Amino acid sequence: MVVTADDLGLYLKDEQDTEKLGQILAGVVSESGQGLVVFLEGELGMGKTTLSRGVMHGLGHQGAVKSPTYTIVEPYEHLNPPAYHFDLYRLGDPEELEYMGIRDYFQGQNLCVVEWPGRGLGILPEPDLLVRLEKSGDGRSARVSAPTSRGCSLLARIAMQWPTGRDINRV
Repeated sequence: MVVTADDLGLYLKDEQDTEKLGQILAGVVSESGQGLVVFLEGELGMGKTTLSRGVMHGLGHQGAVKSPTYTIVEPYEHLNPPAYHFDLYRLGDPEELEYMGIRDYFQGQNLCVVEWPGRGLGILPEPDLLVRLEKSGDGRSARVSAPTSRGCSLLARIAMQWPTGRDINRV
């Protein structure tokens, strides 16, 4: 995947920071009034599901947010916008996504958050935002990239909403 837009680098000191980033993402998505595709990348245990939990809670979901590792998708259709959390870790072949009608999820005002998007290459649409989580000292680093013009318009709003005094790097 070629990233043709700005990057935003954030330091996430703990699980609460990771959830906060998810809540900020939820806020800018809600404000945009458009459907959005967000890819979450990182090794096991880097916080992808924690970030997803922050997104769903930021959109108003009450209760647990479970990883859809076995079901592949967890719908949150009661939210505004409707949201879908995908975890493609156990996917054997990207073509399996076609059998579940994956393209229907990526329409209209829907927000689609996808963990392990590399397992769906060739089937998934291009992301508007790509969040790469990596180990960094005692916390995590989050590199938020915007491969689409829609994502670029959201990137500055994410940076503006990140708490003052926290580590932030525009690349």
